[in-house]
Amino acid sequence: MEHEVVRREGAPAYRDPQDDGPGHRDDEHELVDRLRASDEAAFVELVQVHHAAMIRLALTRVRSRAVAEEVVQEAWLGLLRGIETFEQRASLRTWLFRIVLNRAISAGVRERTHLPVGDDELEHRDGRFSRDGWWVTPPAHWADEVVDRVAAPVLAERVHEVIAELPPGQRAVVSLRDVEGLSGAEVCELLDITEGNQRVLLHRARTTIRAALEKEIAL
Repeated sequence: MEHEVVRREGAPAYRDPQDDGPGHRDDEHELVDRLRASDEAAFVELVQVHHAAMIRLALTRVRSRAVAEEVVQEAWLGLLRGIETFEQRASLRTWLFRIVLNRAISAGVRERTHLPVGDDELEHRDGRFSRDGWWVTPPAHWADEVVDRVAAPVLAERVHEVIAELPPGQRAVVSLRDVEGLSGAEVCELLDITEGNQRVLLHRARTTIRAALEKEIAL
């Protein structure tokens, strides 16, 4: 259903959390206050900013778009029910994404509550990682190696196809880091994994994506 945003007089629009300029935290506190006051326009603004990202996040745990939609709908209900007890220790986005992951898991996803990380995903025998899990050579963002940047929009669909085919751990990390723009610390907190694991999973995922893009460009 389409919603028309009728913003309460004097209430600022909620900005994308990736725009971390001065005053962002004040904006978020204002939004939380509006949600607690049952301001429908505040809820619509939040949906406009986060709904698509929540679907993508749910799809890192489930294969069906229909199931992902159900998970996100349940997450929105969870937000409305829990906003009064939200302590704002984490950002609203991180809290909302955590609800999505929890709903996806409880919906019957085969993955365990903690992010499943296989030995093959964490191996560091290629020389890119030291024994303590730190990068020897940091990975490049997959977009940094696209020769023709004009072609990048054309390749976006292929990137999402490749991400969908990645192992669960890699898929979740690269989606949150490179698609949704979360920091490494936010991803570790959200997925309950170590910084070393996050780096390895991100490297594996980016390597696979870059290889797919190089193949497309070479055609």
